[in-house]
Amino acid sequence: MTSATTSPPEWASAGPAIEVADLTRRFKLFTAVDGISFTVRTGEVFGFLGPNGAGKTTTVRMLCTLIRPSGGSANVAGHDISHRQTDVRRSIGIIFQDPSLDDRLTARENLRFHAMIYKVPGSEVKARIADALEWMDLTDRANDLVRNFSGGMKRRLEIARGLLHSPRVLFLDEPTLGLDPQTRSRIWERLLRLRRERGTTLFLTTHYMDEAENCDRIAIIDNGRIIALDTPARLKAQVRGDCIHLETADDAAAEAEVKQRYGVEVLRDATGLHFEVENGAAFVPGLVRELPVPVRTVSVRPPTLEDVFLKLTGREIRDDEASGHDKLKNRLRRMGRAWR
Repeated sequence: MTSATTSPPEWASAGPAIEVADLTRRFKLFTAVDGISFTVRTGEVFGFLGPNGAGKTTTVRMLCTLIRPSGGSANVAGHDISHRQTDVRRSIGIIFQDPSLDDRLTARENLRFHAMIYKVPGSEVKARIADALEWMDLTDRANDLVRNFSGGMKRRLEIARGLLHSPRVLFLDEPTLGLDPQTRSRIWERLLRLRRERGTTLFLTTHYMDEAENCDRIAIIDNGRIIALDTPARLKAQVRGDCIHLETADDAAAEAEVKQRYGVEVLRDATGLHFEVENGAAFVPGLVRELPVPVRTVSVRPPTLEDVFLKLTGREIRDDEASGHDKLKNRLRRMGRAWR
């Protein structure tokens, strides 16, 4: 008896969904995106990982034709973003950080309005709305005013709206920002199903480490430049061994001792010392005995994408620990938008 074989979906052999070459965006006082290049395959979940002010949202806005590049080029769904903007817009769905629903309308009315803007054929509108609501598990709330929705429900409705015109590429800018873990997991379950069943390319920006793990590949962006691009597993393989986090009564003295005694590279920040060693569980007892300063806390864990970012940039990705340089860039970014 021969076993049945499953043919790959039609989209699996399609060309690139996004092609970017030396893409640049300058504002008056700084360069927000600095000559980045990458390709996103059709049906891929591709992530931009980086802190606020890194250039993630500016890149998405250029790819969605909302702002013009200062240099370089990009094609989205086979269309040039500078010369075929209408074709690009018909081929993409967009879910931005900031809410964009009309909360005076019902969920169904919001979707109907979107269908009108995107010129969805009248004969298909009802079925497409029903399908989009089902995808995001909102069918039973279709006729409720959006003002009465929770934050997670609004986010799901925004994604349903983005799917209504069957986009080839769905852009999600911090799609689960501020949502509780259960709601985030629920949204991702549906997004991954969307890719699996329809071959929709998902391009997302995020600074959530667990969210980035859902990506097939990740581009780490910092100060407007891509500093690494690979699968999550290969990126984490750059951090060899286990990650040690150490807090002592005198971190400066402990840093000097660890460097001298063990010959490892140490990063010191406001939370303590960070370094990598082989077989961390066996290493820590000796470390605690041999350090000349009292140890307050010590932890051992396998590497995460947070560790990759820390290794590549020397700082953490969390917004609440952003450097003064990042905060200045955010202020300049807002000023630049006001000047356009």
